[in-house]
Amino acid sequence: MTTEPVAVNRKQRVGMVVSDHGDKTIVVRVERASRHRIYRKVIRRTKRYHVHDAENVATNGDVVRIEESRPMSRTKRWRLVEVMTEREVADVAPESIDVGLVSDVQRTAARAAAEDATDSDSSDESATDGDVTDSAEATPEADDAPSDEVATESETEAETETSDDDEQAG
Repeated sequence: MTTEPVAVNRKQRVGMVVSDHGDKTIVVRVERASRHRIYRKVIRRTKRYHVHDAENVATNGDVVRIEESRPMSRTKRWRLVEVMTEREVADVAPESIDVGLVSDVQRTAARAAAEDATDSDSSDESATDGDVTDSAEATPEADDAPSDEVATESETEAETETSDDDEQAG
């Protein structure tokens, strides 16, 4: 008597990959819809399955078919059968890259320090040319002169207080 392999009917589900961070493991979200037994409203329910993906083929957004199998780990009881639809990835390539952006990215720390040192030297030279005296003279003049807005606000407050006093007295 020869023993022939017996075909096993296993449950299959179709769902979308929501996580592929683990090694040889993906998480698949399977949605099902059923009617409420009293209210007859369609209720959508989701369940997440941890699936064994031996070749790490599936990525986020793929629609996959999974099948139940022997326990692979504490949570993995399903295995990947096929990737039905791969996620859509935009095929957009940049036409040109801004040269200034590339130089900013590739700039080393030493080069940045050297540039900062040359910038500070040039700012020190411009400070000795007399720019400081102009700004110093402008600041006291602004402090000495009262602003018109403050004066008008205090005058309106004084007028309101006097009109309130008149009403209370009368």
